Formats: sequence, structure tokens, C-alpha cells
Amino acid sequence: MKYLKPYLPFIILALLLFITISKSLAQVVPPVNEKQLDDTISLSGIEVRPASRQIIGYYPNWRLYNRQGMVKPINMDFSKYTIINYSFFKPNEKGEILSSDVITDRVLLEQSPTIVDIAHASGTKVMVSVGGWTFSSDFPAIAADPTKRAFFAQECVRLLKEYKFDGIDIDWEHPGYDGHNGTRADKETFTLLMQSIRDSIDAYGKEIHYPFLLTAAFGTYDDIFNMIEWEKVKHTLDYFNMMTYDFNGPWSSDANHNSPLYPPASGLPNSLDWVTKRLTEKYGIAKNKMNMGIAFYGRSFLFPEKNAAIYAPNTKLSDTITWPEFEGTPQYYSIIADMKKFDQYWDSAAQVPYLIKKDKSSFVSYDDERSIKLKAEYVVKQELAGVIIWEITGDYMESSSGSGIVGKTPLIDIICEEFAINRKRHRIKRPSVAKIKKSKK
Repeated sequence: MKYLKPYLPFIILALLLFITISKSLAQVVPPVNEKQLDDTISLSGIEVRPASRQIIGYYPNWRLYNRQGMVKPINMDFSKYTIINYSFFKPNEKGEILSSDVITDRVLLEQSPTIVDIAHASGTKVMVSVGGWTFSSDFPAIAADPTKRAFFAQECVRLLKEYKFDGIDIDWEHPGYDGHNGTRADKETFTLLMQSIRDSIDAYGKEIHYPFLLTAAFGTYDDIFNMIEWEKVKHTLDYFNMMTYDFNGPWSSDANHNSPLYPPASGLPNSLDWVTKRLTEKYGIAKNKMNMGIAFYGRSFLFPEKNAAIYAPNTKLSDTITWPEFEGTPQYYSIIADMKKFDQYWDSAAQVPYLIKKDKSSFVSYDDERSIKLKAEYVVKQELAGVIIWEITGDYMESSSGSGIVGKTPLIDIICEEFAINRKRHRIKRPSVAKIKKSKK
């Protein structure tokens, strides 16, 4: 012991230091509980949190007219979305890209603060969606002509410059669809159009040192899949936005689900799960590039003989009696408002709910909080990129009926919770002009 006396002060100091550090670590590192084990992955002892997933919400400009203008940008919480797809600008036969509603576009995109300004303040990007079901008829002619393709691509750049959008989303519905002037040549020219846009927006992005996104929306039937050169476009697009809704409607042979998670017990096998497997197994699309569609609306089927039932032969009629303002395609908030008129059911095969009117005159397929949660869990489990939502205003509930004041947003809140979205993001500082290089003297 006498040999240790000269070193005692150092030994005591080391012990005190060890105790202090141990206490500090105990304070800053919370104990691992069961939930944390479920939410984290351990790599060589290092805790790695799951990457943030995309929540891409379509915002149609015409919704500004609805519900006393309730769902306008200043009333929206953009932190709940990672990207907003501003919908829609329309192409014409020359390759120009025009406003689809001059009044709303002026209010939303030109009057300060714009929807882009407000979203950027929450760290949310805004892309412009070009096309949509109503404005897809001129895509075939544009894509088939090299001059028009190039002009269209430059029009995309103009939109990025003029409105400070963060990318381009092409909603061509659908290549090869003859109802929108489609031809067999669309399969190749779609690829050429995407590449032309990619090259043009990348060149502009290089000028201002900002990476722009390019995405496209896709229908989810084999006939549509067969008209896409997946092997080529998978290197061109940042995300594939899969419209895993509208599987059934007035056009269907039976009363079936709008957006099933899994194949229904009867009818078409198409579902969110079916599309996921199709894209990965047949076409080799990376899961981290796939966003699956979530519907904030429902599809109704009218039965004048009052014999409504799931899988019943379709009368080809929508319930415009209950929802005349939506032409029988009600948004989620409207379904909730009329819920007392219906009996509620759950399809354990498809993992989605449905409604039958109490007098048996109507069948309604829709998504509720339970089915949205299951779909969000599926996206996380399958390690997909995220979801697209058509469309986000359907989830905005009024604080009280007719008040025009925003209350709850139950569906998007569930997705945010399941994705563990970081809602405290930095403001997006989007450069608008290229930096001027100083000349050498």
C-alpha cells in the first residue's frame, strides 16, 4: 500500500471522473424499451433511425373555390407533407404548358405569400403536376415530335423559374390510351419525353446549384404497365407515383373496392400489394423509388332496386342522390358527414371498409383511419419510398358543420405518425437565378 501513496491523488481523480461521465451518459441516453427496439435497427452497436418517407399530397387548384375557401394555403399545415404536387397545369398541342385556371393560379402562385412560399417555410417542397385525366390528350403529339418535346421540356424549366417549383410531375393518363389520342408509339415516346425533361431541368439545376425532382404518375393495370419502358425510365425518374386507387367504379362489372390493400375475394386482383409485387418482381423497380397511392375519397355505386351488396352486379350508376356535388365520388369529410345514413362493414380480405345505405340503395368503397393505418404500416414494412395522396383537401374537417374553419385532419395525421415524419424541418431556400461568376482581371 505504501507504494501506492504517491499515486493516490491520481487514482481518486480518475475514479471521480469515471463516476461523473457515467452519470452524464445515464442522463443523455434514454433506456431502451420495447417500442424503441421496434423502431430502430442496430448496426455494429450503432443506433440507426429509419429514413424519412415521402408524403406527397396533390393539391388541386380548383379546391380553392370549395367550402368558402377553407382549404387555402394559409390554413394548411404543410409540415404534414414532404412534397405538395400543385395540380394541374395543362399542355396544348404545341407543347406549351398553360394554366388550367387563371384565377386560382394567380391567387395561389402570384399573390404573396404564395403556396410555394408557405410550404417552403415548413420545409416542404412544391412540384407542379402537368396533365391529369382531363388534360392528357395532347401528350401523344408532343412526345412524338422532337421539336415539341424540346419545347415542352423548356416550358417545364420556365415553370420552375417563374413559380419557384422544386420539380416536375408528369400525369400523362395514359400512354397508349386511345380515349386520349394514344397510340402504340407512346411506349417509346414517353421515354423520350421524360429524358428530354430530365436533361433540361438538370441543366437549369446545375446553373443555380439546386437538384430538381422529376416524377410521373402511373395507372395500375397491366394494359398500362405494358406501355411503359420500365428498364429505361427507372433511371430517369426520381419517383414512380403509383395511382393505387380507382381500381373500381361505375365502369366496373361489380360493386367492388376503390383502393384495396390486398386483392378482394372476388373481382380484379389489383390492389396496393399486387402493384408493389408487379413493379418489383416483373419490372425491377427499386422499392425506394415507389410511392403508393392513398385515396382521401370514395367511390359510390347506386342500386335503384335497393339490392346493394358487395360484389353485386354493377348498375354503372354512381350515388349522385347522396352526393350530387361530387357526382357520386365523395371526399372523406363528406362521407363522414353522411355516415348515419349507412351501415359500416369491414372486408377482411381486402383490408378496407365499405358502406351500404340503410335502404340498400347505395354501396360505397372508401378508406378510413383503420385502413389508412394498415397501408402506412405496409409501406414501412416493405421499405417503400412513401405515398401519394389524392387529394389532401378531402381530409380537412370543419371544426363545426358549415363553419368554414379547419378542424381535424385525421387521415394525414395517422400517416405522419406511422412514418415518424420530422415536422420541424428547415425552411427551403430555393435559389432562383444562377450565381454570376466574377471575371478574372
